[in-house]
Amino acid sequence: MTPRILMVIAQRDFRDEEYLEPKKIFAEHDIKVVTASERKGECLGKLGAKVWAEVSLHEVNLHDYEAIVFVGGLGAKEFFADDEALNLVREANSEGKILAAICIAPSILANAGILDGKKVTAFETEESHLNEKGAIFTGNPVEVDGQIITANGPEAAEEFGLAIVKVLDSR
Repeated sequence: MTPRILMVIAQRDFRDEEYLEPKKIFAEHDIKVVTASERKGECLGKLGAKVWAEVSLHEVNLHDYEAIVFVGGLGAKEFFADDEALNLVREANSEGKILAAICIAPSILANAGILDGKKVTAFETEESHLNEKGAIFTGNPVEVDGQIITANGPEAAEEFGLAIVKVLDSR
């Protein structure tokens, strides 16, 4: 069976490379990607990428995916206090799904309350917030702690994608 990954992006101002680089890597490894956002339709990246979200967050059936990936960029802040996004994270975590987030998006995982005692990384602006939520901030480009994979920004997008594939393959 082909693994499936749900990539969650903001409607506006997601970080293009943090979506496009991992998605390319997933395609190279025959992993099916479904893109979700607050609502179905066109999403616009900070650098101009136009991406179609096939599903809205409230339509997501978690059982269809092995991994949930939150893409960063300023737009990701829309999910920091979004009940649907936070509940998706909590449910995925309780079911042992792979959860991944890059740039500022690890704060979504922190706000869902699942990073206590976990080694994580993120864009430097998120360090104090992650520490307040009980995470152990490492500052590394990519960090893998069990089923949780985090990365610090666009420069780490390729390594982030490869880390997700490696954890998927180990299951």
